[in-house]
Amino acid sequence: MNTSPSIDCESETMKLAFDRGTIRIQGDVRVPNSTWDERSRSYRAMALYYREILDFLKRSGFDFDDEVLDLLPCPELQSSAVLRDYQNQALDAWTANDSRGIIVLPTGSGKTLVGIKAIAQLNTPTLVVAPTLDLVAQWRSRLNKEFKTEVGVLGGGEWEIKALTVSTYDSAYIHADKLGNRFGLIIFDEVHHLPAAGYRNIAEMFASPFRMGLTATFEREDGLHEELNRLVGGKVFEKRVKELTGTHLSPFRLEKIAVELTEGEKAEYETNQKIFSDYLTRINLVIRGPADFQKLVMRSGRDPGARRALLARNRARDIAYNSISKMKKLSEILERHNDGRIFIFTEHNKLVYRISRQFLIPAITYRTTGKERSETLDRFRSGVYRAVVTSKVLDEGIDVPDADVGVILSGTGSERAFIQRLGRILRKKEGKQAVLYEIVSAETSEVNTARRRKKPLKQ
Repeated sequence: MNTSPSIDCESETMKLAFDRGTIRIQGDVRVPNSTWDERSRSYRAMALYYREILDFLKRSGFDFDDEVLDLLPCPELQSSAVLRDYQNQALDAWTANDSRGIIVLPTGSGKTLVGIKAIAQLNTPTLVVAPTLDLVAQWRSRLNKEFKTEVGVLGGGEWEIKALTVSTYDSAYIHADKLGNRFGLIIFDEVHHLPAAGYRNIAEMFASPFRMGLTATFEREDGLHEELNRLVGGKVFEKRVKELTGTHLSPFRLEKIAVELTEGEKAEYETNQKIFSDYLTRINLVIRGPADFQKLVMRSGRDPGARRALLARNRARDIAYNSISKMKKLSEILERHNDGRIFIFTEHNKLVYRISRQFLIPAITYRTTGKERSETLDRFRSGVYRAVVTSKVLDEGIDVPDADVGVILSGTGSERAFIQRLGRILRKKEGKQAVLYEIVSAETSEVNTARRRKKPLKQ
């Protein structure tokens, strides 16, 4: 039974209020994206739709009192930073879209600066949401330096709310019901994280009428990037690596090196790969993406054959990723670039530590403490270390020193991870020619994996 009131344009003045991540609408008008709440005898909508509700009421000629936003006191926010042409274009495109939407720029091209200029342009309390504590610290430092004002932090044990505040995704989610009406602008750094379960609630529970998303890689393999149009405003500007190479990013070459497995490695690889492929054939399953692979993972909990197939697949990948020939080729590259600054990327920590021991190269993994990681990167920056080997830790969210050589020894088919790794060597420097080596085991599934992740370079 529908107990909601009917629309009456002549009713008393409506009132909009923020209530724990929602907009409570008191009055006889059902606004878009709202539902009737019997307990409060009012309509409710996600805070996300605050701006749409305002637009609807204004267009419809309704009288209403707006008590939603309770913005933090904000100092005058001015920025003297000068944008490059493409950064100006990005900001203009975002502004033209009612100061909403997502900007896609390669790693190292200055996404943060675009966000800073947006803050200055709107001169409104702003919350910046970032996925890691490292990024939170970087944003805090940049904002403090640019605006000469105290910057609040949410996350890592800190709770300090200022007109400019930086938060982790986790902390923003936890406190969205209390802070969702205190900021006029919300910036989502590495916005591709936002559609994940839980995190999307941040965008839904904040009433901030102005929204910006920043990322180097818009698309998600699970297709959830489509949600970003609703949560932030959709993609409004994009520049790819090849469009900025040579002008704003260092010119580079990509060198793919195929190495052969030893006879023993090849035999073991083929045995395990056959176990995996035979099982897929038997159950008539084709792996086209993460969703199909998840079906196999779920099946392995009740089917011993599926579990055996998964273990065999993982063993085959392990052989391809860690082949003896790769280590020989890496040795040649290190010798060839003995005066260069080199990042070595692998998929698994086991290979990281193996390389570290064999070549006496400092390693950075998830086990590395923040202090140790900072010291290692500082020594790399100063030239004390000429190479660093890492797994996935430096793919995103850490400001790393400039390098001119990258070596991918192993990795998934993720376009995002590939672009992030490429971006680590593309910072512009006079006379610099960057090179990214990609070492793959020939006649293995790694060949197709490498092909998939480089798709962005062909677009």
